Amino acid sequence: MKNYQDFLTINYNKELIPGLFEMELEGEGARFITAPGQFINIKINDSLQPYLRRPMSILDYDDTHIKLIYRIRGEGTKILSEKKPGEKLDVLIGLGNGFIDTDYNEVIVVGGGSGTPPMYGLAKRLIEKGVKVTAVLGFNGSYDVFYEEEFKKLCPTYISTMDGTYGTKGTVIDAIKENNLTFDHYYACGPEPMLDALVKNFPDNGSLSFEARMGCGFGACMGCSCKVKTKPYKRICVEGPVLSSDEVIING
Repeated sequence: MKNYQDFLTINYNKELIPGLFEMELEGEGARFITAPGQFINIKINDSLQPYLRRPMSILDYDDTHIKLIYRIRGEGTKILSEKKPGEKLDVLIGLGNGFIDTDYNEVIVVGGGSGTPPMYGLAKRLIEKGVKVTAVLGFNGSYDVFYEEEFKKLCPTYISTMDGTYGTKGTVIDAIKENNLTFDHYYACGPEPMLDALVKNFPDNGSLSFEARMGCGFGACMGCSCKVKTKPYKRICVEGPVLSSDEVIING
């Protein structure tokens, strides 16, 4: 794995829905992103507080730009939401293994809540390769839905909400079954209960992106290690964040 440190310029930092922001960063370091599903690690301030960088999934990218969507969850992301265009951020780029290229003909991309963004960039690149893509996005309620129209411009898109206020009532599993969706492979990113449910229902032919608390983001601290079937542990920041469904150990 190769990663790169660069100071990227904020082009915009806008609120999509309450507490959820989209940011575009610009700089030569963007070229070190080589696959959808990789992530970046942002130093929030020059001061020691907050001390740890914040890992962020990537919405989309090209050779000079990185787009990301993040939710305010604590002090670090609150400070990030107040950053202005023109400011620079110290960023570690090209972290993680990302989604591996495959030769599937028909796939679904599944995003749950804040796990939705990386599925957008993945869907774009799969479609460019001629793959038939369907998106299934899960949220808590209608108030929580974002990026639906952007996905619909790419591919057929289905929404589920836990409270039933929009789309299919229930989980992404309910939406997949209700709409009789077929696929050779599925790609997913979202909360761990959603990923566990996908593996339980579809144990084969899945690629799942996991989140974990990280100290360094490049494998030195071992803080994000998780148990898998294929070896005692894998580090989410290096051997992940993408794991194969057949190696995932379901919780519960």
